[in-house]
Order: sequence, then structure tokens, then C-alpha cells
Amino acid sequence: MPASSVTLVSKCTIYPQTKSESNNKSLKLSVSDLPMLSCHYIQKGVLLTYPPYSIEDLVHSLKQSLALTLTHFPALAGRLITDPNGYVHIECNDAGVDFIQAKAKHLSTQTIISPRHDVPNCFREFFAFDRTISYLGHFKPLVAVQVTELSDGVFIGCTVNHSVTDGTSFWHFFNTFAEICKGETKKITKLPDFSRDTVFNSPAVLKFPPGGPKVTFSGDQPLRERIFHFTRESILKLKLRANNNKNYNNSEILGKQCNDVIWRAVNGENGVPNGKVTKNRMEEISSFQSLSAQLWRSVTRARKLATNKTTTFRMAVNCRHRLEPRMDTYYFGNAIQSIPTVASAGDVLSRDLRWCADLLHRNVVAHNNDTVRLGVADWERDPRLFPLGNFDGASITMGSSPRFPMYDNDFGWGRPLAVRSGGANKFDGKISAFPGREGNGSVDLEVVLSPETMAMLETDTEFMQYVSGTV
Repeated sequence: MPASSVTLVSKCTIYPQTKSESNNKSLKLSVSDLPMLSCHYIQKGVLLTYPPYSIEDLVHSLKQSLALTLTHFPALAGRLITDPNGYVHIECNDAGVDFIQAKAKHLSTQTIISPRHDVPNCFREFFAFDRTISYLGHFKPLVAVQVTELSDGVFIGCTVNHSVTDGTSFWHFFNTFAEICKGETKKITKLPDFSRDTVFNSPAVLKFPPGGPKVTFSGDQPLRERIFHFTRESILKLKLRANNNKNYNNSEILGKQCNDVIWRAVNGENGVPNGKVTKNRMEEISSFQSLSAQLWRSVTRARKLATNKTTTFRMAVNCRHRLEPRMDTYYFGNAIQSIPTVASAGDVLSRDLRWCADLLHRNVVAHNNDTVRLGVADWERDPRLFPLGNFDGASITMGSSPRFPMYDNDFGWGRPLAVRSGGANKFDGKISAFPGREGNGSVDLEVVLSPETMAMLETDTEFMQYVSGTV
């Protein structure tokens, strides 16, 4: 594994190119934002080949592009404030974001993305605000961008406060930054929606202990982290297994697949418009649910849990399209809820893949407008932070999404070679799903497990038969 040693070259503050129209205005954090105040900042970045010009020219271009991007996303240049009534807001005061230039020229792109080895620790040094909780956005910038020069490439790491954005908003910002840097547009067409008139707006107050909240999981336990790659063909095989008792034939399932449609479990984008679900969509287990079910089975087996031990598979879902009326696709902020699916370890392992996948599928289908609103009402009765972690040793938490346009982050000289994350929000059982670089329905799973569990997973033939040796 390559040694990690990143040298800081420079650091500065980047301000919006033009003063924000929303300057001195504030955006109140919602029911979906507030629980994230005890979570780390989101850290995602892209590995790119070396640009066809000097690193100095790249840094200059990135700074200018970031300043222009912040003009369209003024909230990200602000800070968190808590008013006298206990409400937390984003103060849009143009205070700016951090920009860091670093170098690690002893590292090459190929040595740090080998699919057959654990993710090297150097990636943690490619991001700012390592393991910083989002509540500290009261005192720190809400965003930091770090560009790290390697021997034959660069890594652009983006760190954003999780109480301000979910994955959808994060990638909207990061994609826009890349698009502007590429020079394709000076006026973006997909403007963020900063409205605060949704069901997630609430009069409930979340109270914090003196000094603010703490992260809800231990960050000191030994962990291993690997990227497992699944081709479109492997995932289709899993989907066929999961639907083996359904009224579908192979040609019908295979014929449906394409890069965009492959992840649609229910009408549209895993949603249930107007509360109506077609029979076929209701019955068919999706590709991603099939892959998740296989992971649930194999990790449960690797943990060697007692048969009566309750296991939990938790998935984060985007609520923008689940509500009636629908929220704007580019609503800025968190609009997510967590769906826990539970079963005994004995059932997960003794029953077939279809049974596990069907549990996940039915929970996703059932998470409609009414369910979202019930979740909001439940939180309002008992405001609380999101309990991120694996408290009983039998949980899996799936985050991110293979639907996010991660490989659209072309800064002007080609698509990313790989997408990687930092050390934020990682614990035994934390999984993040990325699209595969080749697209077409392929998936990379970033899997974080205890060393013992990871070693067992690597010998699980039911799981590993679907894993590709190349990324």
C-alpha cells in the first residue's frame, strides 16, 4: 500500500464572484437538515489525469470557477448560526470557503486505485476538515476544496457540511463547479431551489448539549475499506436470481435495462407518484435492491451472528419525488429519510436472495408521500440527531447512490478515472454506492468493515462471484 504524505502548498479563502442577492438573509435548517449536525462533513472527490497545462494554471482556473459557482450557491459561502429561539440557520453572509493546494508527487494514479487492495489512507489526506462534525459550521466554512497534485494526475476533493446538503445537492454543486471550470457555461441552467416552504420546514426545536453534539459512533475502531466493482452483466444476474419466483422471463428483464432505467424500482425514480403503483413495478425487484440483498446476506454470514440476532439494513432515500406535490428536483438542502429493514440473521441466511431482496423492495415501495409525512411528524414529536453507526454489531448502512452523476465531473480534460471519499462517517457496516466508471448500470460499492468481517467477506464465494477484478 502506498505511503501517505501530502504536503500543503497554499491555502486561501474563495468568495463568491459577485455579492449574493441573498446576502445577510438566512435559510432555516429543516427536519431533514438538523439531524445531520452530528454527522461529519461529506467528503467526495474525483481522480483525474494530469491536465494539459501547468498546475499553476489549473489552480488559477479552479479558484475562478469556484468563485463563480458560489455566486449560484450563495448558501455554501455562509456560516451556521443559532438564533435566540434555538433555531439553526445558514447565514448567507458571503464569508467564503477554503481552497487548499497540496502535492503528493510520490503517488501515482494507478498505485492508489488498485481494485485488488484496500483503499489507501492517502485519500483521507486529499480532503479538508477530516472527521469534522457539521455542527462546527457555526465556526468553520461550510465548504472546502482541495486539489492535490500527484506524479501523473490530480485529485480534486470537495468537502461540504452535511447539515447543508445531502448527496443530491452535493453533486449538483460539484457538477456545476466542474461544468463552469470546463468553460461550457457561464450561466447554469440547473439552478438550485432555496425555497423553505416544504413539509420539512418545522417549528420544532432540536436542543443540543453544552458545547454542541458529538458524533454518534466511535472513530477509533480498526477498519478495512475496499471498492468492489460490479459490471452490468453481474448485476443483471443478481436481478434474475432475485426475481426467480416472479412472473418475468429473462428476456423481459434483460430487455428493460439501460443506464438510466436500471435503477428505477418504482414509478420514475423509486417514487410513487399520486400514490399509484403499477402492478409490474410493484412486483419487480430492482437491480440495486438485488445487489443490496446479496451484500446483506454475505456480510451477515461474515459476521457469524447468532441465528436469533436481529440484523438491520438501512437505506437513505431521496424524498423530493416522493412527496405530493413533488419538491423541486434541485431543492437545495437535505431531503432524505432513512429506511430500516430488519430480519433475524437466521432468516437472512436460511432463506433465498429473493426473500431478502423482496423485504428491501417492499420497504422502498411503501415509502410514499404518507410515509414521508409520518416520518416528519414522528421527528417533530421527538427531535433528535441521526444515530449514525453500528451500535449492535449487526447493522449495515447504505449511503450515496449509483444514480448520482459522479463521472460527469469533467473539469475540461476528461472524465474522472475514479471517485473516492475521505474518512468521514465511516464505521463497521458503512457502505457507499457509486456508479461504475463505464456506466451502463455498473456499480462500485465502497465497503467499510471490521478487519475480521472483511476477511470473511473476501472468501464468500456467493458474493465474490459477482465482483469484477477490474474497475
